[in-house]
Amino acid sequence: MTDDESMELEIEKSYPAAAVAAKLRRLADALEAGRSFAIQIGGQRVRVPADASVEFEYQRDGDDEEFEIELKWTRR
Repeated sequence: MTDDESMELEIEKSYPAAAVAAKLRRLADALEAGRSFAIQIGGQRVRVPADASVEFEYQRDGDDEEFEIELKWTRR
């Protein structure tokens, strides 16, 4: 394993509602068709394979609430 493969990376980026809707539509189309999905997040290009697992997560802490759609896979 190279240093690049073991490096941890986390990017969070906010987008306007219309851009989020367009990205979610592309993701939904790819999932439904069994295709991989490519997305650029904060300048980082990411390819999500067709067999990625999808999880929905909801958290509440007092008045703060959070909903996440999480896709997980292993790099090959």
